[in-house]
Amino acid sequence: MTDAIPESTPEERDAADAVYADLLARVGESAPQPRLGATRRAVELLGDPHRAAPVIHLTGTNGKTSTSRMIESILRAQGLRTGLLTSPHLVRFTERIRIDGEPIADEAVARTWEEIAPVVAIVDAELAARGEEALTFFEALTALAFAAFADAPVDVVVLEVGMGGEWDSTNVADGQVAVITPIAIDHEQRLGRTIAEIARTKAGIIKPGAEVVTAFQDPAALTVLSEVAERNDASLAVEGGAFAVLDSRVAVGGQLVSVRGLAGEYRELALPLHGRHQAENAAVAIAAVEAFLGRAVRLADDVLEAGLGAVTSPGRLQLVSTDPTILVDAAHNPHGAAALVAALGEVFDFDELVIVLGVLGDKDAAGIVRALEPTGAHFIVTRSESDRAVPADELAALVAGVIGPERVDVAERLEDALDDARDWAGRGEKRGVVVTGSITLVGDVLAIADDRGWSDR
Repeated sequence: MTDAIPESTPEERDAADAVYADLLARVGESAPQPRLGATRRAVELLGDPHRAAPVIHLTGTNGKTSTSRMIESILRAQGLRTGLLTSPHLVRFTERIRIDGEPIADEAVARTWEEIAPVVAIVDAELAARGEEALTFFEALTALAFAAFADAPVDVVVLEVGMGGEWDSTNVADGQVAVITPIAIDHEQRLGRTIAEIARTKAGIIKPGAEVVTAFQDPAALTVLSEVAERNDASLAVEGGAFAVLDSRVAVGGQLVSVRGLAGEYRELALPLHGRHQAENAAVAIAAVEAFLGRAVRLADDVLEAGLGAVTSPGRLQLVSTDPTILVDAAHNPHGAAALVAALGEVFDFDELVIVLGVLGDKDAAGIVRALEPTGAHFIVTRSESDRAVPADELAALVAGVIGPERVDVAERLEDALDDARDWAGRGEKRGVVVTGSITLVGDVLAIADDRGWSDR
């Protein structure tokens, strides 16, 4: 299920929605400004809230949000009060800013925005005087999150980059621990055309003297990360060497995972998420918490059991209905789609599968389809509500060019695509539906599922 939003009055909810409208009026997340000066100026005028608590900073291409949520949950089980910033959101933007495990309250987000709005206006005016773009959506959101965390206050902030690392607005903070999840090709127009170029941008979160924890990486990426860590006198822990997944086995509701961490071994941990990639995310999360607390300190078994046992990762191989079986997964690049296919083979026993697919215009749609092709699924091509979504007819033509037209249908409206998929799956045994290709598509499906009251919502 998606996480419960704190109870709000209609007036508080309207006030929070007005904050989101203010943010949306700014340059959007698909066009970030490659700069740090604007955000630095904002937090300076706010009294440096980004320095109010130590930071664990995460970047990578896939797995950032799941790993961030695991780290946050373990830290909270350790007894620390946490702040968590992730992106994008699935249903409401308040999901992105979490305090002690809960989405920020509508009242708190509206009050904090009212408090920082004069500073935002000052920075906007200074930027305009220099002929620069005003604070973007994500720059303003980052300032809002730091202010909310300082106001709470929290003991530690788990901070996920919006895009890249070096010039991402979250990088005004100095992470005590820098965490790098798997790096793959994505956002080439912003981050670079090769793994090495993308890794160099993401390595920008590695600060002098930091602890660096990285997942398995392409050799080209690992070379870059090693060079940057050495240059910054940062300690580098690499999955497969300093820590590793020892075993992962499918279990009811998820899997049992055994991990060799930086400070010891942890056996038979219940992780309520599906897929080997989530076991590897858990290993990275455990190593990151160990690095934060001190590499020589083994985490208590009951802390890990409670922390990992409470983890959720909405929109990541999430079951939203059992009659028929409908899964949503926010895979939006070929690397993520390949992980989805592997997880489907590990966990589920479908004889036939239909994939409801929608992709945003700046993504490698053909690569996503090629990664999904081995499932043998039939595709129902549609689109999300996002104005960045590829039109259904255009995407269907691309999909047909990859897998053949006989395996492709088109539904312009997402609701119609879901109705067609549910009808098909309900007419046979061991049939399943997977919705994927875009985080915005998954968010739209979760909203529809809530509205329709599907059984697993």
